[in-house]
Amino acid sequence: MWLIVGLGNPGNTYARNRHNIGFMAVDVIRDLHSSFGSVKNKFTSELVDGTIAGEKIVLMKPLTFMNLSGQSVGEAARFYKIPPENIVVIHDDLDLGLFKTRIKKGGGHGGHNGLKSIDAHLANKEYWRIRIGISHPGDKAAVTNHVLGNFAKAEEDNIANLLACLSDNIDLMISGKPDTLMTRMNEAVK
Repeated sequence: MWLIVGLGNPGNTYARNRHNIGFMAVDVIRDLHSSFGSVKNKFTSELVDGTIAGEKIVLMKPLTFMNLSGQSVGEAARFYKIPPENIVVIHDDLDLGLFKTRIKKGGGHGGHNGLKSIDAHLANKEYWRIRIGISHPGDKAAVTNHVLGNFAKAEEDNIANLLACLSDNIDLMISGKPDTLMTRMNEAVK
């Protein structure tokens, strides 16, 4: 069993924010794979389960707001007995260029409050991270407005292409080919 978590903030106010790229990704995976059923509220999150590549998958969007995401992730991981190496967290990353993707297992939180919270609630930090670049605004004082700002209309096609590629190829993550998934996602953006 795998737990795929998209990080973001709940509510329509935040729906298209850069910080919500993880929520957007989980929605696209759910929408493009017919095996997923209806959404349930559990562990202060939205959950839906299905199968990908013959594996049971639980998709999660924590509803605790970004800074407390670990509470939901920790509860679900313990309930379903999912080890960290079968947890994938999809999140925004200021330190990557716009729409650049990096996938890695373990590591630090890099100042990302959602990852800090998850680190505090899991037994170890050896979970997978799919980092999607939102670029840095160039000025530390502008970071909050940047991450909580919406993507520009001109960026919508690239968002759609990137997230569709992630959804179409998420089986690579499950089958142990994260580098191939990362390459395909980086090639999907013009």
